[in-house]
Amino acid sequence: MRVVALDYGSARTGVAVSDATGLLARPVEVVERASTRAGLDRLATLVSTLEAERVVVGLPLTLRGERGEQARETERFVEALRERLDVPVETFDERFTTTLAQQTPSGAPEDALAAAHLLQGWLDRRAPA
Repeated sequence: MRVVALDYGSARTGVAVSDATGLLARPVEVVERASTRAGLDRLATLVSTLEAERVVVGLPLTLRGERGEQARETERFVEALRERLDVPVETFDERFTTTLAQQTPSGAPEDALAAAHLLQGWLDRRAPA
């Protein structure tokens, strides 16, 4: 199953995609102002072009696992995305993905790397033990 992950931010949203087997994640690009009409249009195009069957959006919980203002903003974005897409959209804890992205040597944009780390965590969690 091919999955797209989004590391949402009000200014920039990182996008990553899994391979067709659902084992490996790779960064794709960064979408500016993803919650706007143009941003949602771009995300819908990416989801279609990448043939995603599911979208996972990082939920920025606090270190204690609580929902702060950023998490509530992300949840509003997820609702708008669900109205726009024809595939399931779910959230996944994204704590530490930005830190991991900052420590990953790559030519990919940091936000897209954070989305790839988020997606790899989601994929690993779903993998059979």
